[in-house]
Amino acid sequence: MLRGKFGSMRSTAVEKNKIVAEDLAYIYNGLSATELDKLKDSTILITGCGGFLGYYFMHFFASNAERLNLHVIGLDNFLTGSRGWLETLDAENDRVTLKEYNVITDDIQSVEGAEDVKFIIHAASIASPIFYRIYPEETIDANITGLRRMLDFYKTRSIDGFLFFSSSEIYGDPFPEFIPTDENYRGNVATMGPRACYDEAKRFGETMCYIFNQKYKMPISIARPFNNYGPGMNINDKRLPADFAKAVHEGRDLTMYSNGKPTRTFCYIADAITGYLKVMLHGKLDVFNIGIDKPEVSVADFANYFAKQAKEIYDYKGAVVFDVSDDEEYMTDNPNRRCPNIDKAKSILAYNPTIEVEEGIGRYLTFLRINNGELI
Repeated sequence: MLRGKFGSMRSTAVEKNKIVAEDLAYIYNGLSATELDKLKDSTILITGCGGFLGYYFMHFFASNAERLNLHVIGLDNFLTGSRGWLETLDAENDRVTLKEYNVITDDIQSVEGAEDVKFIIHAASIASPIFYRIYPEETIDANITGLRRMLDFYKTRSIDGFLFFSSSEIYGDPFPEFIPTDENYRGNVATMGPRACYDEAKRFGETMCYIFNQKYKMPISIARPFNNYGPGMNINDKRLPADFAKAVHEGRDLTMYSNGKPTRTFCYIADAITGYLKVMLHGKLDVFNIGIDKPEVSVADFANYFAKQAKEIYDYKGAVVFDVSDDEEYMTDNPNRRCPNIDKAKSILAYNPTIEVEEGIGRYLTFLRINNGELI
């Protein structure tokens, strides 16, 4: 029996990794009875199900499918998402349907069961700066064309919730007086540059959500994630936590390609998914920062936390080192600070993240140690 704040849960899909099982129980326990009742007897459609967030969404819905009478439809074109663990989940659970699908070009009417969906999670996008610079057009199209196609299909149908994943990147690099940053800050964002394809697509996506709510009364809610990390993040993802995790798993030094001074708050995946579900179940137009508001740590501190946890979990003997990236645009438009004000989510949604960064890093590394670095 797993104890403490993570509770207990049993699921064939996650029995192999105690960290995931504990996290899924933590998410379930973080939802109110009213929120769980809203989920009951639902079919849920997730675009981008093969990504980092999709890993926990899919496992959460699959592990609770029987007790909440859920069906989940997962769509992904696998441009950057992972396929293997999804195929296993699909094979193990007859309430899970997996379909290779391109939100930009494919017809949602071709997806069996799409018309009966109660909740839609539009998470199809590319969130890693390295990859959205490789695929800038696809990044724009997933957040604009793909979103528009989903909105058009569901605008006249009876749904209970539509969750659009925006990003804290819509704030750009906030001026110091706007940190911690609340939802009313309008941003300091570059319209041209290596990050603009992602940042501006998310901003325009929010505008579309507003318009479709105003015109069709769609129950759309918007989440702005702040620096999520943890199990489900592929070590080849190229974001900072994945890079550090990959270095630990391979026994290499932890390399920073900056001076280590930029600061972030890092939100562990179980806290993040709890927040996103609360946003989706809110069921009306609003926007919420979802992250953790403390501690705000430097990249150098984050690396040192990784090294400390890795020593205990991996018997890691690497060092934390600085280097210069071969990529001349690696740091272009990279925010100096990123810290959310989450008072709105706390007061309206009863959102209460509790897993601080050092504990979360330990959980991520333990997950990878058990899985030998794989998403299985």
